[in-house]
Amino acid sequence: MTLEATVAAVRPADQPAMAAARELQGRLTKPAGSLGALEELSVRLAGVAGTCPPPLPIPAAVAVFAGDHGVHAQAVSPWPQEVTAQMVANFLAGGAVVNAFARQAGAAVTVVDVGVATPLLQGPADDDASAAPMGGGEASAALVGGGDARPALVEANVRRGTRDMTVEPALTADEARAAVETGIRVAEGLIAAGAACLVAGDMGIANTTPAAALIAVFTGCTAEEATGRGTGIDDAMHAHKITVVRAALDRHAPDPADPLGVLATVGGLEHAAIAGFILAAAAHRIPVIIDGVIAASGALAAAAFAPDAVAAMVAGHLSVEPGAAVALAHLGLEPLLDLGMRLGEGSGAVLALPVVEAAVRVLHEVATFDSAGVSEK
Repeated sequence: MTLEATVAAVRPADQPAMAAARELQGRLTKPAGSLGALEELSVRLAGVAGTCPPPLPIPAAVAVFAGDHGVHAQAVSPWPQEVTAQMVANFLAGGAVVNAFARQAGAAVTVVDVGVATPLLQGPADDDASAAPMGGGEASAALVGGGDARPALVEANVRRGTRDMTVEPALTADEARAAVETGIRVAEGLIAAGAACLVAGDMGIANTTPAAALIAVFTGCTAEEATGRGTGIDDAMHAHKITVVRAALDRHAPDPADPLGVLATVGGLEHAAIAGFILAAAAHRIPVIIDGVIAASGALAAAAFAPDAVAAMVAGHLSVEPGAAVALAHLGLEPLLDLGMRLGEGSGAVLALPVVEAAVRVLHEVATFDSAGVSEK
């Protein structure tokens, strides 16, 4: 679907289904409220699906959106830009952290080149990897069955990295739209292939800099509050990174009421694609688990396009990047895990998959007081 059609398809959470889930939780063989956050999560997932109990969120599919950034020229990261393409090869070979976690969780991994600067080279590591054009359906369909399948590559490069947002807009409006609609198509391909839960991941050297800018725009926080240390930078580089974010915001003065314009001026191709990915999940009433600061910034953009999309979002974990906490608080989302992680890739979100599944299994499998013959208090 187009961006406009996807936004139009997003609906609010189903209140009757949520009420039914709350009522069912009260009849299960456990003290009311004893499962804490899992109970409210099960209620939210019923609201997303529009039924109680909601479908089990399996199989799950992870999409890792990869892109590069012109702002890398401003020395905001100690890592060379070529690492983005090298990590894409590592994902396709199954050697990254997200691959290991996805295998454990039984989740499929699809890698989407939405804006990698270095052309991806086919070599021994990825000779056997699936590939698909921008639609993404063929590659995605092969993998939804489980985490043991080889990761697929979706080739959807909008442009070879963004422009330097401190000098000019990072993207044109058409490029930002193309990235958002790439995310929509990838999600739709995964859902059509049977995915019942989506996970938004990312890869891109310097991508925490545009993430900080997006978070500052959509939440109204300062550059200082939104900007973290990314892949691990010293105090001097961190202070410089804050000035870079502030300079981009001052130059463009993005309007949070125009999310496509915000993504174009200070966003990244993977951030925009994640926004579309989340919107498509919400439009299809499928839960989408948000990872760290990059995915959270994309989630803010998705919410700016369609506020009701927040109903489909589950915060997988709390990244130590400060902007992640700001973004999740703005969205009203409580993270399921807090492990001090800041890797990205979708890694923290994948770790939350068993928790999400457990919340739904309670509604499906735990007996009620009446059915089990257990006396209530």
